[in-house]
Amino acid sequence: MSRPVTLFTIQWGDLPLEEMCRQAHEMGYEGLELSASHLDMKRAAKEQAYVEEVKALLKKYDLGCWSISNHLAGQCVVDSIASAYDSRLDGFAPAEFAGKTEEIQKWAIEEMKATAYAAKAMGVDVVTFFMGSPIWKYWYSFPQTSEEMIEERYQKVKELWSPIMDAFDACGVKLALEVHPTEIAFDYWSTKKLLEVFAYRKTLGINFDPSHLIWQGLDPAVFLFDFADRIYHVHVKDTKLNLNGRNGILGSHITFGD
Repeated sequence: MSRPVTLFTIQWGDLPLEEMCRQAHEMGYEGLELSASHLDMKRAAKEQAYVEEVKALLKKYDLGCWSISNHLAGQCVVDSIASAYDSRLDGFAPAEFAGKTEEIQKWAIEEMKATAYAAKAMGVDVVTFFMGSPIWKYWYSFPQTSEEMIEERYQKVKELWSPIMDAFDACGVKLALEVHPTEIAFDYWSTKKLLEVFAYRKTLGINFDPSHLIWQGLDPAVFLFDFADRIYHVHVKDTKLNLNGRNGILGSHITFGD
């Protein structure tokens, strides 16, 4: 069964939508996975005329749209409850909320709910996203991390995201979490744990991106096989490891592009 190959627009947020469409068409893509940088979620949720403008622009360049994304707002929903405020979130939320933890979280929750209605208006049934994690800094248990600390934070994630998922259910749209470092689900076992915490709620699935698994030493084929019924979307990306005796997998606080 053939699948359309689309281009995820989040890396080109500085380009106007029409220029993004033109370049994607010239490169031979069949459609775009529109990120929040190219689709105003709140406008799309409420203004059908705006949605029709976006659809007309896609059609002009012979492009489809089968999924949309709101990774950055999703990250803010949970990261805003971490034990210490992370000023890096200021770059994900509107400028007027800079440094205001509660305001960022409130904005993020409403933005994600609006994304469900935007997806419905666009005629797509999958939204790719990040969920954030209030326990990412506990990935290595020193100082010692208790099981109770981990469980309490997983339950907090469930508390915050369940009302958002209710909005997605109302719209007939699914969420595809990109399993990724800094997310509550970043590898095999944390993904399994997250699905269990949400009682395998059908709303929540996976955006399968093998590039985030390979460098951790996971076998993407095993991950894909075991979570097959939860793969709602795919990002076709790869990773090359250069473990030369000096390089590890933890990043070393070296410039991200190195």
